[in-house]
Amino acid sequence: MKAMILAAGKGTRVQPITHEIPKPMIPIINTPVMELIINHMKKHGFNDYVVNLSHLADKIENYFGDGSRMGVNIAYSWEGYFDADKWIGGALGSAGGMQQIQKRTGFFDNTFAVLCGDAVIDVDFSEALKFHYQHEAIATIVMKEVPKDEVSSYGVVVTDENGRVQSFQEKPSPDEAKSNVINTGIYIFEPEIFEFIPESGEFDIGSDLFPKLVAAGASFYGVTLPFQWVDIGNTPDLWLATQMALKGHIHNFEMPGKEVQDGVFVGANVLIEDGAEITGPVYIGGSTIIRSGAKIVGPALIHSGCLIESGAEINQSIVWNHTRVSEMATIDKKIVFGPHCIDNNGKSIHLSDSGFEWLIGDTRKQLENDNPLEL
Repeated sequence: MKAMILAAGKGTRVQPITHEIPKPMIPIINTPVMELIINHMKKHGFNDYVVNLSHLADKIENYFGDGSRMGVNIAYSWEGYFDADKWIGGALGSAGGMQQIQKRTGFFDNTFAVLCGDAVIDVDFSEALKFHYQHEAIATIVMKEVPKDEVSSYGVVVTDENGRVQSFQEKPSPDEAKSNVINTGIYIFEPEIFEFIPESGEFDIGSDLFPKLVAAGASFYGVTLPFQWVDIGNTPDLWLATQMALKGHIHNFEMPGKEVQDGVFVGANVLIEDGAEITGPVYIGGSTIIRSGAKIVGPALIHSGCLIESGAEINQSIVWNHTRVSEMATIDKKIVFGPHCIDNNGKSIHLSDSGFEWLIGDTRKQLENDNPLEL
């Protein structure tokens, strides 16, 4: 079967990380979210994919290539233009991106799925497709029940007793919500859907296409399924997803690396000196050094190429690639991404603005005496 993965957005709520990494490439431990999605969908017979690209497009295409490494076929649809030989992203909206693909190649010639590239899922697509066919739907939303007090973070879907979509509420308060069933951004369509999408221009699935389907009385349904849906919508979500993975709470996710002590996993070429104190769950990426006297308390993720010096303390945090944490530094419930330090609420400060750049640096930079940093 065929599927489209939406990967053109800028990921503004995950900045500053998405200044350098497109949201579908953000790793859970060390595997991009989009790779986890494809690995799951492949189990349900989805082998042909088209991915729309705009922001940092080349990073996604260069990583996944034609999909052969994963045993699938992947093609790309770029959205934007070149200006003075520089690629300028210009997303067309989720439905507009679908229409561009269909007009160019007619890729969507049968039932197909569309989903966002920024959520870890284990949805039973076979069950969703069964519902879709039974109701002879032109469009089906895969929905999920959430606690009533969480509805204000999502788009709520209102259906009748047969599952036919009646209306939507965008992030209502718990008191105003007409349902506790939310849109997960996972859709099944028939090719006839393109009759409802303009030939050109920006057009969104949720805000433009779906209200149009309701108004037209189209065969538009929602199916509620029990499944795990870990959305990476903002920076706090990334930390929550990382904690879940470290604790073994993400379904079908296998911790990479080798377990060297209880709950402590490492990649290749990792040195943990005697006297380092590490309490799992912790993952330490390849070519990282943990000096004697350093302290790490999990759940924590130390990416590759890092140096954690003696006396440094890291508590329930994420430290990104090539980070040097000096002996006087304490990182408590933070994400350190290059020169940025991000707290649990997603607030980011630049280390130079706070005067702490001497505490946390880049392992690839040379010391003041111009000698390479010895790892």
